[in-house]
Amino acid sequence: MHYYNDNAISVRNLTKCFGSFTAVDHISFDVAKGEIFGFLGANGAGKTTAMRMLCGLSVPTAGNGQVAGCDIMTRAEAIKHRIGYMSQKFSLYSGLTVEENIRLFSTIYGMTSARIKEASERVFKELGMEDMRGAFVKDIPVGWRQKLAFAVATIHKPEVVFLDEPTGGVDPVTRRKFWELIYKASSDGMTVFVTTHYLDEAEYCNRISIMVDGRISALDSPAALKEKYHATTIDEVFRIVAQDAQRAD
Repeated sequence: MHYYNDNAISVRNLTKCFGSFTAVDHISFDVAKGEIFGFLGANGAGKTTAMRMLCGLSVPTAGNGQVAGCDIMTRAEAIKHRIGYMSQKFSLYSGLTVEENIRLFSTIYGMTSARIKEASERVFKELGMEDMRGAFVKDIPVGWRQKLAFAVATIHKPEVVFLDEPTGGVDPVTRRKFWELIYKASSDGMTVFVTTHYLDEAEYCNRISIMVDGRISALDSPAALKEKYHATTIDEVFRIVAQDAQRAD
């Protein structure tokens, strides 16, 4: 379809219904390759459902699109091999060592033994974690866990990485350092699709969308949205856009 162009993600009229309830209601947007795209919305707005469809984990009720060159309706399994995923709730196995986590997730992503060895050494060197190889994940500081989780999610060099509330529950300094990793990945050509409840983080994105009751109610660069809504912060923009939301948190 011609509208796909060179975008990392393109969807048109993407819809997901559960019985009579429409969780995602005909959303359309594009994400360029290498872009940092913020996907915002209150709890219940439909963000997680939309992300599950983009990751090949849920079949759309209607609409169409592509992620990393794969049709979301017909090539869901192929999408899973071309993307990375990291969430706040589950990213690493705390009872395994740092090295064991790297090896496990590399295997899940289908990497060969040679690639796993090479990638592992690269991660240890880039993160400065050579001395933590045998440490259990539960015993290392939260900042290091965040860095490791991101490294594991991107170890196979995916075209797109989905970050679902990746900085929840961590301090501002750790969050800032984590965003440095995001900028580095983007500068290397990786597309970053991120959801966050920290609206100050949305300022770091190239563009953001705001979902309200299953629909995208606003989409543009942070600067353009603040100008449009006569606001000084994205938090103000969000409150204006979402003020008439019908779905409760």
